[in-house]
Amino acid sequence: MHHTFDLLVIGDANPDVIVGPLDAPLAFEQREQLVGAGALTLGGSAAIMACGAARLGLKVAFAGRVGDDDAGRYVRDTLAARGVDTGALRMDAELPTPLTVVVTRADDRAILTAPGTLAATTGDDVPESLLTDSRHVHAASYFLMPALARALPRLLRAARAHGATTSLDTNDDPSGRWDPLGLPAVLAETDILLPNAREARHLARHLIGPAADSPEAAAALLAARGPLVAVKNGADGALCHDGTTLTSTRGITVTPVDTVGAGDSFDAGFVAATLAGLPPADALDVAAACGALSTRAHGGTSAQATWDEAVAHVTRIGKHLS
Repeated sequence: MHHTFDLLVIGDANPDVIVGPLDAPLAFEQREQLVGAGALTLGGSAAIMACGAARLGLKVAFAGRVGDDDAGRYVRDTLAARGVDTGALRMDAELPTPLTVVVTRADDRAILTAPGTLAATTGDDVPESLLTDSRHVHAASYFLMPALARALPRLLRAARAHGATTSLDTNDDPSGRWDPLGLPAVLAETDILLPNAREARHLARHLIGPAADSPEAAAALLAARGPLVAVKNGADGALCHDGTTLTSTRGITVTPVDTVGAGDSFDAGFVAATLAGLPPADALDVAAACGALSTRAHGGTSAQATWDEAVAHVTRIGKHLS
């Protein structure tokens, strides 16, 4: 079956203002604090993943909603400049584009998001023609976009009916509830689940029960629900579980400048490697390299790896891609 796009990404896109590192507590009372660096960059898990996949050589389309404002035009133009098709990026005349401020410190960050169009994004913002014309469909930021979340089982089912594979990165739940109500129906249509270690534990605990104390245990429990589960575990690398076998990689060692978006670049690497026909163990190595290499500069997209760069790092750590 011929598809126009390798990948359709559904989800969030917004400018990120990243400032830091902050070496003291965040001060109020109109105190001005100076930090070493600041960057205006493209944010949103879905948008960063889309750019990462385009950088890896995939033909990528994006579907979502931003405001018809300066921030929305910045998002659209930046996606397009990075090779992502924005024909399905809807510009909302009423609501503003979401905006995120990230304050970094040593090995952590605080994230403040004004949601703008996020809650108003619905399944109707995803054209049927893109669902049927893409080899793979990836959805991100499940808990930030409840109306879109409700439509995901239907959207992913439609894509799979036309031969596509699917993936989901739920990202964090700002409410802290990790409400699993709609998730089983989504996981039933998801080929690859891409949480980080913390998210994997929360998802497993809320979907299945209290036994998920380690990333490995969480991955096994979630994989039993159907999807291949690839878990990002920060500096410790990554692991994946296919329902029977646990695989892990230590990843590659880098000195990170900024880890914002590294997980989304990992997602892009895992999907690109899978679409290239690599088995999960090799896809995990490529994904871990993509995540690590993306931390070489500020922002989620400016240091994303090319396919050749990612593969060179995998080969360099003694792996030979099949």
